Amino acid sequence: MRTSRKTRGTTRAAYVERVNLAIDHMVTHLAEPLSLSKVARVAMFSPYHFHRVFQALVGETPADFVKRLRLDRALFMMAHGRRASLTRIALACGFASSSDFSRSFKQRFGVAPSAFDMAAWREAHRAELEERVLASADRLHLRKLPARANPDGFKVKIRDLPARTVAYIRVSDPYKPNAVTGAADRLMAWADERNLSDGQWLGYQWENPELVPLEQCRYHVAVEATRFTAAGEVGRFRFPAMNVAQVEIRGPIDLELRALQWLYSQWLPRSSYEPANHPAFEAWIGKPFAHGLEHFELSAQLPIRSA
Repeated sequence: MRTSRKTRGTTRAAYVERVNLAIDHMVTHLAEPLSLSKVARVAMFSPYHFHRVFQALVGETPADFVKRLRLDRALFMMAHGRRASLTRIALACGFASSSDFSRSFKQRFGVAPSAFDMAAWREAHRAELEERVLASADRLHLRKLPARANPDGFKVKIRDLPARTVAYIRVSDPYKPNAVTGAADRLMAWADERNLSDGQWLGYQWENPELVPLEQCRYHVAVEATRFTAAGEVGRFRFPAMNVAQVEIRGPIDLELRALQWLYSQWLPRSSYEPANHPAFEAWIGKPFAHGLEHFELSAQLPIRSA
């Protein structure tokens, strides 16, 4: 599927514009709660994909970006404002409490705000301090997309996938040792008994582990099938027809992680697509973990839709 240069250029501008809309909202609402879902809505992305797009293009997560700006504002208030309590500064800068503020401040500056040597810091960082908060928010904007880079030589194939029914086992807290591989073994045994093991094997996760505590994440091991009855831990789910951007991966797990980072930071903003509201898939070449845990052969599939 080919796209015109004009369309690709428009899409590139749209990604920059949408991230900047999110930045504008964050900067002007720092003193208020800034939920990921609300900021994502401003940028016209789903929360799951907004987090990945923002981090890929800006270089830090939305939460880290907001925390940094809030600490900048707090530092400026401590240096230039009238003597105010730390609680008042904390609330004025959007922290939930003075303890939340103190904890974040110590993580960044090494000491609690009550023990911070402002005079010494001002002397060493006078010019930097003057730029904080009072400087135009425009300097925080994303100017352009990251420079093109694809050292791994990833190639994208656009696929139109029909609606798919899968048999799956849900894995709670999938980051526990052997949790996913154990579920894969059980589902493969179940599929072998029913002559279903030749279907496409998939892995997908509904939550982003950078947003949700690991123990609350849900990973599904699945195999495409139609004629079966869901029972016990084996469930049934039907995905609608969708388009995916697919990258084939044969190598260690870090290659897969680099492929996803490249899709979000390089390929997606320069394409004529945006992420669809479905999880990304691991489409195994053969059966899951056929080569152990050191070598993976699969296709990373990012669901997309026209921008």
